[in-house]
Amino acid sequence: MYDDNDVVGVVLAGGLSRRMGGQDKGRLRLDGKPLLARVAERLKPQVSHLILNINNPLGVIVSKDINIVPDCLPGYGGPLVGLLSAMEWTERHVPAARWIVSVPTDAPFIPTDLVSTLRETILAGAPAAVAQSGARRHPVVGLWPLESHEALRDFLVERDEHRVTAWVDEIGAQSTWFSGDPDPFFNINSPEDLAEAQRIIMVP
Repeated sequence: MYDDNDVVGVVLAGGLSRRMGGQDKGRLRLDGKPLLARVAERLKPQVSHLILNINNPLGVIVSKDINIVPDCLPGYGGPLVGLLSAMEWTERHVPAARWIVSVPTDAPFIPTDLVSTLRETILAGAPAAVAQSGARRHPVVGLWPLESHEALRDFLVERDEHRVTAWVDEIGAQSTWFSGDPDPFFNINSPEDLAEAQRIIMVP
């Protein structure tokens, strides 16, 4: 159906980080390295091209082969606007691509087999796949068909709907199970979470 060369990755870093007091989470350092750099390093080997969706890239240092793409719609519309922005950039620049895999910038432990595991759900017949660990679904972590970009734009613009869970239901995405300790989708939403992530990373 497809291989990893058909998959473009996007790290979603365009939000306002309200629970961190407006501080850009991607720039927070975990063991001396920015979160967005940690996430990018784990996702990059799994995809043909990597996008960083960010609206204020000033001071962000990434490798030259990471593509910085701002939101294509105004108003900090959330993760779905970042996903749409990645889809539209990919259609223009990577015509062979068929899929987009999305991850948030605040999940530093995403699996190194994320794409191949999500792909299993697609191969089983699902139109799209999202990650789940334990009882919790992680709708921002997903593998999405590029051909759904027009439906997503309509969802955002015409219907003014921005909930990721609503888009998951709209497109019929199925959950893909991941295990691991710590939770591979542990995400950082507070200073306490950052301290916990630091503790996790220091465990031998």
